[in-house]
Amino acid sequence: MDNFSTSAALITALIMNYFNGIYKGDAALLEKTFHPKALIVGDIKGVPYFKTLDQYLEGVKSRKSPQELGEKFNMEIISLEVINNTAVAKVKVPIFDYNYYDQLSLAVVDGKWVIVNKLLTHVN
Repeated sequence: MDNFSTSAALITALIMNYFNGIYKGDAALLEKTFHPKALIVGDIKGVPYFKTLDQYLEGVKSRKSPQELGEKFNMEIISLEVINNTAVAKVKVPIFDYNYYDQLSLAVVDGKWVIVNKLLTHVN
């Protein structure tokens, strides 16, 4: 398997953990997908959103999960671009009557892929 295929498989597995962490409200699983200094930035219905990873995880812990609310799992990877030890993934995360699109910046840190930045927006 070449380096791109290996990286793409590892990143896909990481993103599936990211999706499952969000869907199940599993903050511990979600935390493992991020670098500790990651930022979560974007806008929700035009309102600016800027959080540290800890602030973001607190929000996940304090709400009912999409799974608990009986929502269908509809998250998907739209695209993935890998260049050496960096990558950008565009993903769709429809939850809580929102239609989120995330752009995840990823990098190899200490020998493993992690999300180093999350940009998000809601699209009507």
